[in-house]
Amino acid sequence: MILNFDSIPESVMTNFKGGEKSVAAHMFVDPLCRIMRGRLESGASIGLHTHEDSCEIVYCFSGSAKVIYDGAELRLSAGQAHYCPKGHSHTVINDTDGETEFLAIVPQQ
Repeated sequence: MILNFDSIPESVMTNFKGGEKSVAAHMFVDPLCRIMRGRLESGASIGLHTHEDSCEIVYCFSGSAKVIYDGAELRLSAGQAHYCPKGHSHTVINDTDGETEFLAIVPQQ
């Protein structure tokens, strides 16, 4: 299967998972996996949440973001991936002046 994110309508989710501002994303969802190509504008965030029944991989295409993972502050930059295993908590915060683009994959476990 090939996913062409440009042909998937973009959704804008305000205060996604309790975060600040909004996340713009092209999302593929089926019963086994959620895959999202997203953008965080400056000051936007994905709220702190725990992965009770799944893990998540976040790959940063461009820009950078602060990640708080199980209470520890990390820096995610272009070309890097953040992994949040099942049972752990994280948030992604664009604390820069530019936009952050990422790919998030959440397989259902």
